[in-house]
Amino acid sequence: MTAHLSRRSLLGLAGAGAGAYLLSACSGDEKSSDPNAPQTINWWHIQNTEPMLPVWAAMANEYKTAHSNVTFTIQPLENEAFKAKLTTATQAGDPPDLFQSWGGGVLKQQVDAGLVKDLTDDLKDLVGGILPAAMQPYTIDGKIYGIPFDIGMVGFWYNKDLFTQAGITEPPTTWAGLLQAVGKLKTAGITPVAIAGKDKWPAHFYWSYLAMRIGGVGALQKAVDDKNFDTPELAAAGERLKELVDLQPFQKGFLGAEYGSPDGQAATMGNGKAAMELMGQWAPAVQGSSSTSKKGIGDKLGFFPFPAVDGGKGTATEVFGGGNGFAVGKDAPAATIDFLKFLLSVDNQRRSAKTGAVLPTVKEATDAISDPNNKVVAETLAKNTGFQLYLDQAYAPALGQQINDSVAEIIAGKKAPAAILKDITQVAKTV
Repeated sequence: MTAHLSRRSLLGLAGAGAGAYLLSACSGDEKSSDPNAPQTINWWHIQNTEPMLPVWAAMANEYKTAHSNVTFTIQPLENEAFKAKLTTATQAGDPPDLFQSWGGGVLKQQVDAGLVKDLTDDLKDLVGGILPAAMQPYTIDGKIYGIPFDIGMVGFWYNKDLFTQAGITEPPTTWAGLLQAVGKLKTAGITPVAIAGKDKWPAHFYWSYLAMRIGGVGALQKAVDDKNFDTPELAAAGERLKELVDLQPFQKGFLGAEYGSPDGQAATMGNGKAAMELMGQWAPAVQGSSSTSKKGIGDKLGFFPFPAVDGGKGTATEVFGGGNGFAVGKDAPAATIDFLKFLLSVDNQRRSAKTGAVLPTVKEATDAISDPNNKVVAETLAKNTGFQLYLDQAYAPALGQQINDSVAEIIAGKKAPAAILKDITQVAKTV
């Protein structure tokens, strides 16, 4: 895939505790090519909280009931735990049979190592019904190595009541306006922004978006192509981010906060303890599952795109984000691909969409988007004029991790914006 995607319309186009769930037992040759042989599908995913955790479990049970020779070992994992465990498994050459993938540079590395199946022929009929741009991160050198079940974008989720209390009548449309809103919230005694400083990846959203707004959607792609991130546009992105950091907008203890833990970023928003978070389309669902009430803030929640930067080449219609999907391990049993088709059926995509945690990728299922906030995200996507995949997935893993680490240093006040560009460039030259 390419890191920079162009998406002109949506139709041209996801936690806390986890464990391993064994759905009955089986014996026999699990890797047999015979579709009727006893098979166990080892499935890892990151939908480890309500509402999707029970939905995935139910779908596996339904499939198992209809296929008596198939059983499942399911491991729902928190995002960072998943990445760490998958890295260990792939380095050992033993990937799970079915596993979460965001596509991009990480998937390409797995492809190059021969760890995942080429799904081009097996899923050609299914692919025809999927939003084309959603497939791009999973298409490498013209072949398909994964299937997306969700597509969306990162933007600001905000508490309408807290904005009103601070005298903010409209969501900001410029970076200067956002900084002014932060000032008003602080004056009103309200925590402006929730962030998961420990997890790092949420912080890279800010720097990435600022780079796009200042340099245009192609600035980040040019940096990786040139193996040079030490550019005026990216330096300016860091300086703008430092403007926000200097206002001390984040919740108390943010540097130790995780995203989905009971006292983390999503819970801070879901419990009404902060006014904003910059997060993807799954935010309302995770806010709800992480909150004390398990419901979040309901109709108090709103969404607005990342603001424009005065004088920048980019526009607020260029979006940053991606989707969630699945790849199939090299030694997966024969039933794995059939089960993947089952997960991506129109009916099951509609079931997923109705939870509010998934924006479906199957064209016929997009009519099931009922959550008002998801509708806003879909409408914003439909108007986009450019798209950038999450950098920690678009790029080679080492480069993506360095960006996360470097942006975290700005957030923590440990390193100047200009200094991180030299660190990132150094890694870019080695991948």
